[in-house]
Amino acid sequence: MPLYETVLIARNELTQAQVETITDQITATIAELGGEVKKREYWGLRGLAYRIKKNRKGHYMLLGIDAPAAAEKEMARQLGLNEDVLRHMTLRIETIDEAPSSILAKRGDDRERERGFRGPRPAGRFSSGRGGRERGDDREEFRARPRDDMDMNNGGEE
Repeated sequence: MPLYETVLIARNELTQAQVETITDQITATIAELGGEVKKREYWGLRGLAYRIKKNRKGHYMLLGIDAPAAAEKEMARQLGLNEDVLRHMTLRIETIDEAPSSILAKRGDDRERERGFRGPRPAGRFSSGRGGRERGDDREEFRARPRDDMDMNNGGEE
């Protein structure tokens, strides 16, 4: 049987459990037609490159499928009818890689990195990280001076 890889994007209003339910329905459909889902990865809620049906984020799910062509067509038909699925794409592949996809592998690397020490802070206006509060003393004195006509006529001197 041919092997397929399907990625679907579900609406961001759904919970992860609801996305899993959609995937279970697809898995049941494929099983009824003589196929099997060999790989299933939830990639999480991720930002979209552009808005799709007024959504800026979506739940991504990857499926590795071993099924006849009729099962894949029925799966695509059902995904197209489901209002909670924003987009789906199916590719025919040679082998289903059992290792985690690059998306999940990258996420694992990020979690393993140490987030504590990020190096010395640069000198200058970025030293506080709060928009330059150190120089506020000089500016406050300047702003606190009264402005009246005498100051303006004498060039600021009394």
